[in-house]
Amino acid sequence: MTSIIAIDAMGGDFGPQVTIPASLECLKANPNLKLILVGDEVVLNEWLAQDLTQHSERLIIHHASQQIEMDESPQKALRSKKDSSMRVAINQVRDGHADACVSAGNTGALMAIARFVLKTIPGIDRPAIMSTLPSIFGHTHILDLGANVDCTAEQLFQFAIMGEEVVKAVENIDEPKIGLLNIGEEDMKGNEQVKAAGKLLEASSLNYIGYVEGNSLNAGHEKVDLIVTDGFVGNVALKAIEGAAKMIGTKLKDAFSQNIVTKIAAVIASPVLKIFKQSVDPRMHNGASFVGLRGLVIKSHGGADILAFKTAIHLAEVEIEKDVTRKISAKVAATLENREEV
Repeated sequence: MTSIIAIDAMGGDFGPQVTIPASLECLKANPNLKLILVGDEVVLNEWLAQDLTQHSERLIIHHASQQIEMDESPQKALRSKKDSSMRVAINQVRDGHADACVSAGNTGALMAIARFVLKTIPGIDRPAIMSTLPSIFGHTHILDLGANVDCTAEQLFQFAIMGEEVVKAVENIDEPKIGLLNIGEEDMKGNEQVKAAGKLLEASSLNYIGYVEGNSLNAGHEKVDLIVTDGFVGNVALKAIEGAAKMIGTKLKDAFSQNIVTKIAAVIASPVLKIFKQSVDPRMHNGASFVGLRGLVIKSHGGADILAFKTAIHLAEVEIEKDVTRKISAKVAATLENREEV
């Protein structure tokens, strides 16, 4: 199966410096992959040089005259940057020229443009941002991570429906365990939206296990596969985990550099530390899916390096192969039909 992905080659903190090498490595790794690099053709040609000729059958440059800055307001980007690399890349998905879009650009602008251009799946109020967090047994999926600060119970229920289909597809799990993030596992805990969402999930056919607390975010598959929350709580939780990981890394480095004894200990422990670092490396979890849209859009971290951006492209490849958008649409339609019958 051939996958065609449109790359916002100008997006992110580093632009072509990261997006071009990552794209070329992905092409080498997957002979069934085709890429559309969107951006300033002069700049992209300079970065590609002879590589464009080597991959001419599977690599296309699509010129875009504008670029959206990382701190630009979503409204301004939507109104005045109609020929930006980000928007043109999303247009490729809308027009059927690409199966997915990957961008490391401004998150707010990407969501605003993607929602405007692609529209939401019928039955879905708002798209959500979904990604994975490293956990004891591998990783845990979570949504929303910042697209929707305030959510109704119905919207949280919709997130669960969409998230379930993504987890089923990419993890090959028939009935993912779904938890609703709360301040406690008891029924009386939580705000009214969470309590109401819990009742909707209990009455559904989803494999809902109940409320889960923040420590379940990194608990892994043994307890929960998918955690549902609103974008405010989800984004705070994500940034708190990133900060904790950075602190642990810094503290370990400081501890091992105290004196000659600790430096020797660091050399002895280096194989173990290397394994630990790889297991929690955020670059291996880079890439967030914008679920609920009528097309695949993957958001890479703005500061992604080549390895991290490759991970985001690979996520797009997997979701294309698993036909995630169609499966979400079918599940939402079936859920709505069942509700009408009831």
